[in-house]
Amino acid sequence: MIVSHSDIKVVIGAGEFMNNPGWIHTQESELDLLNSNTWNDRFQPNSITAILAEHVWEHLSFEEGIAAAKLCYDYLKPSGYIRCAVPDGYFRNDEYQRIVQIGGPGPKDHPAASHMIVYNYQTLSNLFETTGFEVRLLEYCDEEGRFHHTDWNEQDGVIFRSKKIDPRNQEELAFPSLIVDAIKKEY
Repeated sequence: MIVSHSDIKVVIGAGEFMNNPGWIHTQESELDLLNSNTWNDRFQPNSITAILAEHVWEHLSFEEGIAAAKLCYDYLKPSGYIRCAVPDGYFRNDEYQRIVQIGGPGPKDHPAASHMIVYNYQTLSNLFETTGFEVRLLEYCDEEGRFHHTDWNEQDGVIFRSKKIDPRNQEELAFPSLIVDAIKKEY
């Protein structure tokens, strides 16, 4: 069944998180970032207002990430966006980096076991810019490990693992995400 609402907002890989009421929450088996057929079955090209992907892109290789971004681009409306959060490769904390490393820290059932890349703001921005998006950095660490943030609206997509929302990050930054909005250019 193809969804045809005027304001379609989709969460990719929602897991158990249902932080975004009114959004369509999907799992990989329903909407696969690398399988256009799963998108064709549900949406029309240029029909989606927003896509939220919290800790999804790191499970794709860089090349798969580009392919996924291109697929999303095709289904987003002009000025639509992807709000993407991934582990931050520039966050200076050895335990954090051990947890988010490629292949994860331990057993194959650990959530990070399928990590294929650890992004920093430059590599993630490059991935989306390569596919035609404009990138707005929301939360990230720079090369020196300094944390930067721009105020962002939760109504545009809640990222739980953020400085703004995650209780672990309220007193001291403990488990940040690199968060960007990748915005489809209007032509």
